[in-house]
Amino acid sequence: MSQTTDGRRADQADFDREQIEAIGDPYQRLRVIMKRLFDPGGCPWDREQTHQTLRQYMIEEAFEVAEAIDRDDADELCEELGDVALQVVFHSELAERRGAFDIERVYERICKKLIDRHPHVFGDGHAEDSGTVLRNWEQIKKDEKREKSKRRGDGEPPSALSGVPRALPALQRAARLQEKASRIGFDWDRAEEVALKVREEVEEFLEKARDGSKTAPDERTRAAIETEFGDLLFSLVNLSRFLDIRAEEALSKSSEKFIRRFTAIERDADESGKPLTEMSLNEMDALWDKVKAKESTR
Repeated sequence: MSQTTDGRRADQADFDREQIEAIGDPYQRLRVIMKRLFDPGGCPWDREQTHQTLRQYMIEEAFEVAEAIDRDDADELCEELGDVALQVVFHSELAERRGAFDIERVYERICKKLIDRHPHVFGDGHAEDSGTVLRNWEQIKKDEKREKSKRRGDGEPPSALSGVPRALPALQRAARLQEKASRIGFDWDRAEEVALKVREEVEEFLEKARDGSKTAPDERTRAAIETEFGDLLFSLVNLSRFLDIRAEEALSKSSEKFIRRFTAIERDADESGKPLTEMSLNEMDALWDKVKAKESTR
């Protein structure tokens, strides 16, 4: 196939922006754009990408969607969902070009999954409330994984905790693991019981921390402190679940609050003519308390 002077295939040289924008179906338009980017004469950067190099962008786009939801910004959410959709089409195009699967197969599988996992809607199943729906969903997923395991011949039985990605933020992953365990009855009965567990974990952590502060901690001691700290965080996530608080979101809000207050004391310090770097901790604490007091009166 001959090419034009700009490197495009001759049969695509006139497939310009106007023609692409004339495609009425936005979904088909996106697919045509993606294929054009991959074709000879397309985008050098796009043509160099792999599933591995794109992995970070899928994660980033998902977090940008979450941020748009937090801001309750419909226009931004619309745009960010489009960026996620691009990642789906991008990965599918890569897979199609190496003969693995195409985007039709992606949508076929999610359609089948939704129908299979909603027997109370598309079959003869019954679910009187959302809790039953979630329990049924987890059981269906477990049965599906058991069948996959048999087909692969790996002999590994599926776990009730399967399906929680390791790449999730740690607090969010802990919450999802606890939710899955709770759906089969492995859970506390009351928030008060979880609070007692948190207190127990605090004491165990402080005991290890005190041991580490007596002398320079060796590797084993540091590992023990880290383990107890992890257990404490895990128990706090469990308590947040009982109180219907999303630990990941709560910590994110506290981080934003810290940024807001810290930048405020930086501003106050600059206005006083004495920057934070020249202040004592007591002076900085005084500014911090002043900022907190201002916020409480709003």
